[in-house]
Amino acid sequence: MFLLDTNIFLELLLNQENADEVRDFLVRVPLSDLSVSAFSLYSIGILLVRQKQYALYTKFLNDVVGDEGMRVIVISEEELGGVSSVAERFSLDFDDAYQYTVAKNNDLVIVSFDRHFDITDRGRRTPAQIRTE
Repeated sequence: MFLLDTNIFLELLLNQENADEVRDFLVRVPLSDLSVSAFSLYSIGILLVRQKQYALYTKFLNDVVGDEGMRVIVISEEELGGVSSVAERFSLDFDDAYQYTVAKNNDLVIVSFDRHFDITDRGRRTPAQIRTE
């Protein structure tokens, strides 16, 4: 169904501009329809631990991947090898190419505020767009 990009979680965790939109989306869409890449979990962990937000990261993990949480997707070594080709093809940075690869290989819709995905054949949706579909 949906792959949530790292920035979706950061909007909420850091109470940024689109936090309410993300919160509303997460209330409306069942967790069983949502996926997150392991890469996103690592990236968020790096950021929050760097900011000494240890408890926030632990709570985030429990909320997102705890009992009956979102599906966590780890890509294979072979898939990882294709990330650089995706980056080159669409002029994406590594993290966006990784997310694209996860979405494509699992037939998921990318949910993101990152416009870089718009140039790909998969595109992306914002939480508000999904809410109104």
